[in-house]
Amino acid sequence: MPLIPEQKTTGKVLRHSVRGQVLDALRAALVDGELAPGEIYSGPALGERFGVSATPVREAMQQLALEGAVECMPNRGFRVLSRTPGELAELAEVRALLEVPVMLRLARAVPTDTWEALRPAAAATAAAAAAGDLPGYAEADRAFHGEVLALAGNAQLVRVAAELHRRSQWPLPGAPRVRRADLVADAAEHSALLEALIAGDLSAVETLVREHFAGSAA
Repeated sequence: MPLIPEQKTTGKVLRHSVRGQVLDALRAALVDGELAPGEIYSGPALGERFGVSATPVREAMQQLALEGAVECMPNRGFRVLSRTPGELAELAEVRALLEVPVMLRLARAVPTDTWEALRPAAAATAAAAAAGDLPGYAEADRAFHGEVLALAGNAQLVRVAAELHRRSQWPLPGAPRVRRADLVADAAEHSALLEALIAGDLSAVETLVREHFAGSAA
């Protein structure tokens, strides 16, 4: 896990900043498998590992509990929840039910120059994939999907879809680390989809969108 530089000030803004950094680091550790499903982690131990007090760690862990990633174990810490293949399949199905119709509707309504503006988001997924950066790819992947869905003008849709997406990225117990080649292939699907959207090829868009969700939960 990355360490967070020690900060001496105790102001409210700084406290929120540290908590946010810890939360980001814990989320990355979950995706990367550093926080293993079924294992219990204490606030003080993680705080020592991050170079911060236990308080922002506990606050970040409480947020992860709300997100369904961990559960509180009184007087022990937080246990990382285990997933099953069935649960991941259900998440993929729900995401597809939400996102596929929206993407197809947007493909018919959004102008080319708007799609062009999403090239940096697609490029970010490709760069993270090429580097084999799994946490970085997870973040870039959510950002790409979020930017697409934001074009629908429905903030609740974006929020719910992002939460489902994040949950789908937590690994299964004992699962091997995602291969760089798989990340590269998934990123290529984003690029292909964006090119089809820019070209206004609705048939290709529908095929790519449905295959993307059928093939993975990314």
